[in-house]
Amino acid sequence: MHIKELSIAEFDAFAASHFLNSYHQSSDYALLMSENNYDYDLIGYVDELGIIKAAALILIKKINLHYKFGYSPKGFLIDYFNFELLKSFTEAIKSYYAKKLVFIKINPEIAIGEINKYSKITNYNHNIIIRNHLKTLGYTKLKDNLYFESLLPRFNGIINLKEYEFNKLSKNTKNKIRKATKRGLICELADLNKLDILYEFIKNKKNISNYYYKNYYNIFSRKNACDFFLIKIDYEKYLLNSKALYDKELIKNNELSEKLINNNHPGLINAKMNSDRTLLSYKNDIELATKGLRENKTTYIAGALTIKYNNRINIIISGINPKYRHFNANYFLHYNIIEYYKNNYKYLDLNGLTGDFSNNNHYKGLNDFKIGFNPNIYEFIGEFDLVLNNKAYLYLNKTGALAKVFNKKRD
Repeated sequence: MHIKELSIAEFDAFAASHFLNSYHQSSDYALLMSENNYDYDLIGYVDELGIIKAAALILIKKINLHYKFGYSPKGFLIDYFNFELLKSFTEAIKSYYAKKLVFIKINPEIAIGEINKYSKITNYNHNIIIRNHLKTLGYTKLKDNLYFESLLPRFNGIINLKEYEFNKLSKNTKNKIRKATKRGLICELADLNKLDILYEFIKNKKNISNYYYKNYYNIFSRKNACDFFLIKIDYEKYLLNSKALYDKELIKNNELSEKLINNNHPGLINAKMNSDRTLLSYKNDIELATKGLRENKTTYIAGALTIKYNNRINIIISGINPKYRHFNANYFLHYNIIEYYKNNYKYLDLNGLTGDFSNNNHYKGLNDFKIGFNPNIYEFIGEFDLVLNNKAYLYLNKTGALAKVFNKKRD
């Protein structure tokens, strides 16, 4: 068997039918990354009959003037349990790239365990043996990260859309979705002309230009594989709902006032104070809705970009306008994304959690938000480097060049 370059049609056909398929291993993703200073190869490992036994998108980028590295996002498309196939492919790929690259990084989408949402204990599975296969074949295992230090998240929440039920969401999540609905939010399927709106919500998350997401949309939308959602306020609906809630609360508030005339029980006092705060909140809502309606405003407060690939939806990026954080727009956004896809796709990828489930985790809010949608939480196998030039690899590590590129530490 030998390595050969594949045509786009050959690669995409093999990749789409492989059990480890991912939009990261597609010619569209290769094209996207080519717009971000990467070269790429679409390679196949074929037998004497020309039958493809394994394949990979290899992204190639310079580290400095003298060295380049390769990156196969979500790993090679190969049966990692077939040790002999993995061994011969590894030897072939090392030979093929020996004079071109210092190393090739992989992060296979292989779940080695599922995390219990309540105990936060990981139940590991038989996939963990693949770690030993890779180490035996000379792949360097990088340090397991708890947060987002790696190129792709090591922990992920994935919703099985065929088993999704609103009543299975956490109580907090359901309440926030209901509150957002009452505030008159609506979900809009938008197009490229409004992508600048989304960028305002996400520009502080990552050091990535707006052109990156525009390229994402342009490249994947050619095959109807990209959707763009925006959440906006319907001020008329917002005003009607706020008035109805205010009127209802006012009745409750008056009843409490009557009771307090003859009974100053602490419980009644607290209830009255809470009702006063609620009334003030609804009054502020009425004022804001009235102002928006009078000015004929269109106010967008959240958005997300998604990729559709086979049976899976991937949320690439999402964000909110922090000025309207109290509208719970992110909950409403994700709820509407689920509702939009649940009948036609099987899985929704929430795009990363951390492996730290403690209360003092800086990302606890993010974890709680995503876990509230009742996903299955998986721990993946992590990152490995297949070193092709050990002397150069050690030099780049020692000088900090790799840390600068990847912000990673080795075991």
